[in-house]
Amino acid sequence: MPLVLLQAVTAAGWFRLNGMWPARQGIALAFLGAVVADVALLAADRSPSAILGTLGVWVLLCLVLQLRSHADPDERMYGLMATVTSSALAIVAAGYFAASADAVSVGAASVAVAVLARALPLPTPASVVVSLLAAAGAGIAVGGMTGLGTEGALLGAGAGVCALIGHRVASYDYPSRFVHFTAGVALPLAAAAPAVYVLGRALG
Repeated sequence: MPLVLLQAVTAAGWFRLNGMWPARQGIALAFLGAVVADVALLAADRSPSAILGTLGVWVLLCLVLQLRSHADPDERMYGLMATVTSSALAIVAAGYFAASADAVSVGAASVAVAVLARALPLPTPASVVVSLLAAAGAGIAVGGMTGLGTEGALLGAGAGVCALIGHRVASYDYPSRFVHFTAGVALPLAAAAPAVYVLGRALG
């Protein structure tokens, strides 16, 4: 359920971040792709190939649906890019389902700490360094409570880098409180999903 909620908020938050609201059809399409990826992971015994297959099919589906649109060419292209990106982010977030429980725990904690540390009133370079160090520290702390141990520092740092990228993208529409609670929360977590899976497999 937390993963499904993350995918729903990711789909909605991306459209709101791009000023496309309510955009119900695009949000529904992106969220449906995420649910299909989750079901495919269940059917494929959590194999990451299910994510890649769903991603490829959904990009093609978005392309076909947008080509059938009667909107202006510029609006059609803008809608296509928003729908594809939203779908890709929501589907990629399914990487948490494919990853091990220990890696997910370390990654989620590291993302949360990195985003909180980024909010400290420091110069940007110092804030980034502090955020990454905090993410690595969270990785060590949570890794010590799981099977990863001190190697959780590497996973935490990797998840922290991805989280900061997602946080930076979400800050494009910084004054919006709605974005704070959608894209501002979801994008750092969704962006970190591939790192959590890959580093979790490499370290575990």
